[in-house]
Amino acid sequence: MVLVMIETLTQNIQDYLKTIYELASRDGSASTSALAERLGIAPASVTGMIQRLSAAATPLVDYRKYQGVTLTPAGERAALKVIRSHRLLEAYLVKMFGYSWDAVHEEACRLEHVISEDLEARIAEVLGNPVRDPHGELIPTAQLNMPGDVSVPLTGLRPPQRAIVRRVDSEEPAFLRYLDEAGLVPGVQLQVLAYAPFDQNLQLRVNKNELVLGPAVTSRMYVECIE
Repeated sequence: MVLVMIETLTQNIQDYLKTIYELASRDGSASTSALAERLGIAPASVTGMIQRLSAAATPLVDYRKYQGVTLTPAGERAALKVIRSHRLLEAYLVKMFGYSWDAVHEEACRLEHVISEDLEARIAEVLGNPVRDPHGELIPTAQLNMPGDVSVPLTGLRPPQRAIVRRVDSEEPAFLRYLDEAGLVPGVQLQVLAYAPFDQNLQLRVNKNELVLGPAVTSRMYVECIE
């Protein structure tokens, strides 16, 4: 069973599986170059690792040269286990210890590999089994299923659409602090006032304030449209 196997996976392998899942969820597959950049590892080392994972007795990845990497069912469940632990830990650290959303990621990364299933279950219960973490990212269920997500990139909205910010696709502390200062946090409502087709900037109203955001920001924000 994968739930038993996850205990025997090294921290390095867990990081690979989690990163492959996150990249493939966005792009359909994870390229070796994207993995190398995200993990801060040389491309040759990444290729060697994914070849090992694809050739294991229970393959964790499906690797096809020039086509990128995807997870096998076993690899996906192992990745979701780590992601669930990470996102529950982030929620717990923010709620119980007062961490800010821009400071919690690295702490959760250190803890996600050592947390027991019993402690994870207790954290989930104390938090009321949350669906999202402090950044709005969905938390896999205890059965390791990822809940459905109806949010869309903010880049696609046009005047006069209104929406609720659901999640932010970024772990960069400076970027998260910028959003916090602008009031662009999960749960806030916004309205698109204008769209500039030449630079794709959006003029928004957020909490009675107006601001202009470019695609470098809007492409990393996901919203749920309000009819």
